[in-house]
Amino acid sequence: MAYTTIDKPTDYFDTKLHTGTGLSKTLAFDFEVDFLWTKMRNDAYSQGIYDSSRGNNSQLRANVNNSERGAANTVSFGNSSGVTLGSDSSSYGVNQENTDGGSAANYVAWAWKANGGTTTTNDASSTGVGSVDSVYQVNSTAKFGLMTYTATGSGNITVAHGMGSAPKFLITKVRDQNFDWFVWHHTLANTHGLGLNTTNASADSSDALGDTSPSSTVFTMGNGGNANNNYQAGDDIICYYFDEVQGYSKFGSYTGNGTSSSADFDGPFVYTGFKPAWIMTKRSSTSNGSWAIVDNKRDTANPTQIALFANTTGSDDTDKKVDFLSNGFKLRNSRDDFNTDGVTYIYIAFAEHPFVSSKGVPVTAK
Repeated sequence: MAYTTIDKPTDYFDTKLHTGTGLSKTLAFDFEVDFLWTKMRNDAYSQGIYDSSRGNNSQLRANVNNSERGAANTVSFGNSSGVTLGSDSSSYGVNQENTDGGSAANYVAWAWKANGGTTTTNDASSTGVGSVDSVYQVNSTAKFGLMTYTATGSGNITVAHGMGSAPKFLITKVRDQNFDWFVWHHTLANTHGLGLNTTNASADSSDALGDTSPSSTVFTMGNGGNANNNYQAGDDIICYYFDEVQGYSKFGSYTGNGTSSSADFDGPFVYTGFKPAWIMTKRSSTSNGSWAIVDNKRDTANPTQIALFANTTGSDDTDKKVDFLSNGFKLRNSRDDFNTDGVTYIYIAFAEHPFVSSKGVPVTAK
């Protein structure tokens, strides 16, 4: 069996940097984008989240619990060469020309490929899969899916996701209510979750997953917290979900050692099986930890020193040192968001290149 099924990760995920123009333009990727997460790097603007299932110009923001808002002239899907950014005249922080201070606006955009906006509808009463209907699009190679469904406002529900394997990481948000984002990671108990817009520790989410881990066909939304029972009947939900692909994606955990005893900070090494392109970490066992994101485009040298935080509007934060290695990453800091002694962190990582290709060719670190 081949080491990996994905030799070119940029066919499914990539990071792009660009300068805002205030004019419509194509942000080019090697695939048609279905999920776009974008942030102005040099001013205090929100983290914009868009996807092809919810449709053009429909913005959620990772850093707040606010409901979905229409954001005219921002993002349009259906571009086979990437994604279209609009004129952004309403200052939603996607493609405006200048920062509030008058400097050129610099952006980062993280993008994933699903199924080109083509969805499948699961009629639960007909298929017998799930207890409520769902609409999903899935990329079975990269193991990534987007799904929409409608809350019932009462009890546990099960929702068909179409992945064919059990998701290990999911992010979900009610679109028309001001409730926190709910995040589940497979290293947490199925009674526990996190909030993408908060710094809270992992906590019992009032049965958010119905005390049931996702299966290869459905996941459960439970009877409390930011889940089915806390929503109103008819509320619309969006969910993004992932399973691991060897050599392409990894969702794991590590324990910090807080080292500050040497100039290079000998922090934990985390094996992923690939050279990372993008890593998001979150301290899960204690509170006051942000969702820290580092990538291989905002800083091309090792160790990577530029981070953004998903739960804030803050600009690029420097001196957050992480070594991107050929088979994983090593922490070169003792900062709360990455490496506090004795604290458990979860991480989500996507590859620049597998450690070993499908032809058995190894890759070296940058």
